[in-house]
Amino acid sequence: MLNEFKTHIENSFPELVQVHFLLACSGGVDSVVLTHLCNGCKLDFSLAHCNFQLRGDESDGDQEFVEQLAVGLKKNIHVTNFDTISYVNNNKVSVEMAARALRYAWFAELMKSNKIGTLVTAHHADDSLETFLINLSRGTGIEGLKGIPVKTDTISRPLLAFSRKQILAYANTERLKWREDSTNIEIIHLRNKIRHDIVPKLKELHPTFLANFGMTQSFLADSVLVLQQHINQIKSDLFVTKNGMVHIELRKIEELHPQKAYLHALFKAYGFTAWNDILDLLGGMSGKEVRSKTHRLVKDRKHLLLEELGNNISLGCQIEEGQTEISSPVSLLIEEIEEVKEVSPNTLYVTKEALKYPLTVRKWKKGDYFYPFGMKGKKKLSKYFKDEKIDVISKEKQWLLCSGKDIVWVIGRRSDDRFKVTDITKNIIKFTVKQ
Repeated sequence: MLNEFKTHIENSFPELVQVHFLLACSGGVDSVVLTHLCNGCKLDFSLAHCNFQLRGDESDGDQEFVEQLAVGLKKNIHVTNFDTISYVNNNKVSVEMAARALRYAWFAELMKSNKIGTLVTAHHADDSLETFLINLSRGTGIEGLKGIPVKTDTISRPLLAFSRKQILAYANTERLKWREDSTNIEIIHLRNKIRHDIVPKLKELHPTFLANFGMTQSFLADSVLVLQQHINQIKSDLFVTKNGMVHIELRKIEELHPQKAYLHALFKAYGFTAWNDILDLLGGMSGKEVRSKTHRLVKDRKHLLLEELGNNISLGCQIEEGQTEISSPVSLLIEEIEEVKEVSPNTLYVTKEALKYPLTVRKWKKGDYFYPFGMKGKKKLSKYFKDEKIDVISKEKQWLLCSGKDIVWVIGRRSDDRFKVTDITKNIIKFTVKQ
């Protein structure tokens, strides 16, 4: 197996021959075999071991074993201990999910502090089959069926080409020692039930079942790439970014069939899972929205608006007489000048005597109205937004400059006629939005 592994590294993981990497070692047979194989190929690596403190003396024994393994192979080792049960209780997750989150966060921290670019793990072909079956049992799309990726930007899994049977055979032939996790033989977790009850029966169906399954997953992975290329092409046409927000024309979305499948492919990367709600959004009222943990999708008149969630605190501020600038919530430069010069949407000139200090900067609210510059009479701000075809999210983000209860400026858009500079204006105040 060593020669086969060496050829596999040279063909599929040549970068591991050239760099120092981190190897995750639990002390179990898979990671011990991986450690010996990498050492046999004279690769440059350090070991990393996590003690999750879940099995008392057994966990401490695992740590001691891996430490001795590192000494025997003259390899550097990094060890950490986790209070896994406290993490489970505090975050309301399973032990398996807790252990995964803890170890990968630590691996990332370790790699960053030691300037290591690659983590190598001991996942093998049987692990990929088990993951496939777990995802299949829970319900998943094609992404969930393609198995464990051979490589990501920071993780390499060179044992995925080998089966558990091959790994055990190598360990026994080389008379390697390893640690057995007693929980691996307890049929209590879903993965263990699949490992001990289902996978053996599947392997009985065909002598080369695992190899055939590997080919199937390879085809699925290729199909995912083809699908992603198609989706990227669709997105390049549909997703139009304006002012940090994505506009998606409803008419074009409605032309896609099967619609739900396209919605899943287009928006899954933004954390959305409520596909029926997104489907309902297409025919919903303007202003209706669906949120994921990181983004929101808002229905506007003719578009869906996709925006990353940020700090939604919308605190205004006051401007005292004589104040020359503000930096939040909008950056404004305030000057007293003698005459009007250049004019732009980000510049406002007003008659100082018409202002009542302190001025306020605030968000708009229902019932707001102003007297648009150059027009006779007042207009509700909601009607102005509608006439100007200003989308829902842009309305939410719009700031107003106010004098008492009166709107002086829909900042960056339209001023109020009551505050304009005239022939009898004595003192002029200039407001400029700083980019």
